[in-house]
Amino acid sequence: MPIRPELKALYPPDWTALSRQVGFERAGGICQQCGRPHGQILQVLPGGRWKHPETGYWYNKRGRPVAPPDLIALLQTRQTKVVLAAAHLNHDPTVNRMRNLRALCQRCHLLHDRVYHLAQRRLTFRRRLAIGDFFEGMYHFGIEASKL
Repeated sequence: MPIRPELKALYPPDWTALSRQVGFERAGGICQQCGRPHGQILQVLPGGRWKHPETGYWYNKRGRPVAPPDLIALLQTRQTKVVLAAAHLNHDPTVNRMRNLRALCQRCHLLHDRVYHLAQRRLTFRRRLAIGDFFEGMYHFGIEASKL
């Protein structure tokens, strides 16, 4: 996941090497939450179940083996490429101890940071409302001002 420019100063200069060490030397290129392998293209179901590309076994969202899905569920399968990233367990990018870092795939990383992303979404939404009130009058959700 790219680092936002305003947060880049919080990360150490050797963050790339540290992230690589967490993801590939310590975790072996596998998500430490669900077990998805880095760089592989997986078949994934909406509930989080996924098929290992080499073994062909199906796993749940926590990386535990499960029975293969039925034919109807297979119709909902989509493909996704797994990308590992180092995640801060306490959500503080200034604390870079190894016990605070974990290698997570993009799905697990988004779920881990869900509360932060919801708060950011709320702030962005409120900022749009404020800017709309200040410059253009009432902000209408999903409706262009020219159509009013």
